[in-house]
Amino acid sequence: MQDLWDISPPLHAGTPVFPGDTAYQQDWSATLGPGCPVNVSAITLSPHAGAHADAPLHYDPNGATPGQLDLTPYLGPCRVIHAIGCGPLVQWHHIEHAWKDLPPRVLVRVYERMPQTTFDTALPAFAPETIEHLADLGVLLIGTDSASIDPADSKPLESHQVIRRRGLRVLENLLLDDVPEGDYELIALPLKLMTADASPVRAILRKRP
Repeated sequence: MQDLWDISPPLHAGTPVFPGDTAYQQDWSATLGPGCPVNVSAITLSPHAGAHADAPLHYDPNGATPGQLDLTPYLGPCRVIHAIGCGPLVQWHHIEHAWKDLPPRVLVRVYERMPQTTFDTALPAFAPETIEHLADLGVLLIGTDSASIDPADSKPLESHQVIRRRGLRVLENLLLDDVPEGDYELIALPLKLMTADASPVRAILRKRP
């Protein structure tokens, strides 16, 4: 029986990013050969590429950076809830079947298969009211296999603003394709980036006994 799920999608030059964002790029500073004992690369990427944790600075001009965040929300019991085919917004009725005794972390799967080659401009997002309800139930972190908790063309970013106001944390671009509904332990720590607005994470789930 499987007890460990890697829920981070592969990160490479073909990884889709939000239109206009910085795609993954890699150059070699040194390569193995005569007189050089190592390979050394340099990478350039948006911190929102692949599985990532938004920091408050992303949606709040006075918000904290990844390196300033308490790590507690990113580590501990969580529940994976399926809302596959929910349409443009995850409404409360899409996830209420799994709301009882919620742990402090909730990951919502909206795709049957997460897009890994092209950016989905019609990405499923969250209704702000859904996030408010989860916050009322004591949830500290919301994750999704979508690229954003707001619609791709949103300017008010209403769901991000609920996250800001309620002090929640968010993970986006998780790979939940093969993860059944249920309770797990989440480990998805952001890097200690002291000036960035987000951080890549290597997110995993472990089955709880």
